[in-house]
Amino acid sequence: MRTETTINNTRDFYVGRRLHNLPKLREIGFAANRRLLEVERLRYDPMIGQAEFEGMIRPTRVDGQRVSGFTFGDPLVFALLSCLLIYRFQLNGLTNRELRVVLLALSDDPDLTLTPGRMSYQLRRLRLRGLIVREAGTQRYRITERGLQTAAFYTSSFTKVLYPQAEACSGKSNVPHAVKT
Repeated sequence: MRTETTINNTRDFYVGRRLHNLPKLREIGFAANRRLLEVERLRYDPMIGQAEFEGMIRPTRVDGQRVSGFTFGDPLVFALLSCLLIYRFQLNGLTNRELRVVLLALSDDPDLTLTPGRMSYQLRRLRLRGLIVREAGTQRYRITERGLQTAAFYTSSFTKVLYPQAEACSGKSNVPHAVKT
C-alpha cells in the first residue's frame, strides 16, 4: 500500500507559500505519514495479551488513585474505545468536547447524557490506564500506542466474539451503531 500526503493549503499549518518554506512542509508531511503508518500498523496487529486484557477489565490503583475497569460488553465502553480509533483523533488528539460529541453519536442509548464532568471521568480512566496522555499546558490529549492497541483489540474482540454469538442466539443483529458498516 502506498501512502502519499498532499498539502493543498499551506496556511492550514501556519506556513507561508514561498519556496523557502518547502523544508518545513516536507517535515509536516513526513510526520503525518509516520503517524498514519503507525496507526495502520497497529490497526492490523492489535494483540495485547491475556494479562493486559484482564488488567483492563478489572479495577486497579494507579498512583494511589482507584481506577474502574473497562467492562467487556458495556456499550458505552465499546463506543468510548471505538472513538480512540478515529483517525482525526489519532492525528490531532482530542479534547473533552470533541470526544463527547463523537461518543454521543456512536452511542446506542438515545437517553444518554454526557456532561463535561462525566466526560472528564472517562478521560481520567483513559489517562490513568495509559491509553491517552495529556499535552503539557493544553486541554488536549494524545492517544498512545498502547491506547491504539487496546482499543483495536477490545473493539475487534467485541465484534468478532460477542456479537456473532448474540446474533446466532437471537436471530437478529445487535451490533452497536459504532461498528455497523
